[in-house]
Amino acid sequence: MPYIDSHKPGSFCWIELATTDQNAAKKFYGSLFGWGINDAPMGPAGVYTMFQLEGRTAAAACTLQKEQLDRGVRSHWTLYIAVESADTTTKRVSQLGGKVLVPAFDVSEFGRMAVLQDATGAGFCIWQGKTNKGTGIAGVDGTLCWADLSTPDPVRASKFYSDLFGWKIVEDKDHDPPSGYAHIQNGDDFIGGVPPIKHRNPNTPAHWLPYFLATNCDATAAKAKQLGAKFHMEPMTMEDVGRWAVVADLQGATFAIFQPMRRK
Repeated sequence: MPYIDSHKPGSFCWIELATTDQNAAKKFYGSLFGWGINDAPMGPAGVYTMFQLEGRTAAAACTLQKEQLDRGVRSHWTLYIAVESADTTTKRVSQLGGKVLVPAFDVSEFGRMAVLQDATGAGFCIWQGKTNKGTGIAGVDGTLCWADLSTPDPVRASKFYSDLFGWKIVEDKDHDPPSGYAHIQNGDDFIGGVPPIKHRNPNTPAHWLPYFLATNCDATAAKAKQLGAKFHMEPMTMEDVGRWAVVADLQGATFAIFQPMRRK
């Protein structure tokens, strides 16, 4: 079974939606991916939603707070990266040219985290799991399967993450001419990539784009449209890779759906 009991350091271990309309998001993603809903009280902040598949957590959601909205923060997905020590990693971020937006803090007995920016401005979180090790399922529809880093400076960003997490970030050499896409490798695992800057909007801030697995990209895309989603990129095929699309939910949070190519 595709169950996960722990995440090794440097891997994407949690995926969280911060949204302007949590109830609408629950309906949208529940319908799109078949996610079950498990709400936990957060005091005055409302509830924290854990989206579940097969009784395991696949993602989470919360409502943007007033102070975030006042700063112009929009609905978005945030990736969490597993670390052995949130405090040690946070200290290194500033040394490597990144920014600490929220220093390391405890999340009850569940774990310890920090909110950070890389050296080119892309935001992410780190997670030192305690009773909560992170997402508990992968490899089935609706689970996180990949992430792309959109950055105006791939060289600087690659050095930052390699120094911080030990990632190997290697340009694709399999195509002629080379695609310019770089693969992110954490240990033996390929977990994401860095697209070439020629394919990005120069007015778009640096950001991470999460990918969710889909057995049928076109059918999932059609369902998303029925539910009111907009598309930054309609379904298209990447040769020898698979089929994908980039979607914005009803509140504007962006994600991708990905159907891997079947191997013969």
